[in-house]
Amino acid sequence: MAALCTLTACAGYTPTPGSGTTDLGTEPATIETQPTDSPTAQPEKEQETGTRQTRWGPLSQTDQELIKKVRLASLWEMPMAQDAVQRASSGRVRQISKEIADQHHTLDRQVRDVAAKLKVKLPVKPTPQQQDWMTDISSKSGSAYDATYVKWLRLAHGQVFALIGTVRGSTQNTLVRRFSEQANAAVLNHQRLLESTGLTTPESFPTPST
Repeated sequence: MAALCTLTACAGYTPTPGSGTTDLGTEPATIETQPTDSPTAQPEKEQETGTRQTRWGPLSQTDQELIKKVRLASLWEMPMAQDAVQRASSGRVRQISKEIADQHHTLDRQVRDVAAKLKVKLPVKPTPQQQDWMTDISSKSGSAYDATYVKWLRLAHGQVFALIGTVRGSTQNTLVRRFSEQANAAVLNHQRLLESTGLTTPESFPTPST
């Protein structure tokens, strides 16, 4: 998708989505990464067996899952939002996409910092499903592009939003707790921005649990 820009294209952005919590830091950190679809990529043994201790408290499997999924969200939502700034036919979609891209840039730097401190390996490319969403969006033009873009981003934000709430309510790790609050503020804001376009449909929301 030639239209997609790199993940560092909005590097000039510095504000952090407000959360009322202490900033985790936005300086890039050296981290270990793992491809999301590599058959040879294996997480550390401690991560496979569940909770392990850190200086910030116990780090559970669910805590690590949130860190990885926030990273995955930025890997595809940030370039798609940057793309929409150029390609969307609606002025409102272009406007909200700029905000989403900028905030994902900050959130991605924060998640890399948290991962480095907690020694959590991060994915380096979107999942196959996320790549399918990117392909679907990029294959459209005009109003169909706008509607498809909003549909997939709103669906993805709704899915990770539920996980953020679970982690915020259960984690015993103080670093993860602060990060989950910042992620919560960003994702909630993105949902509101996407819904403000008037393009959200029932398909844009996660399937209700039975």
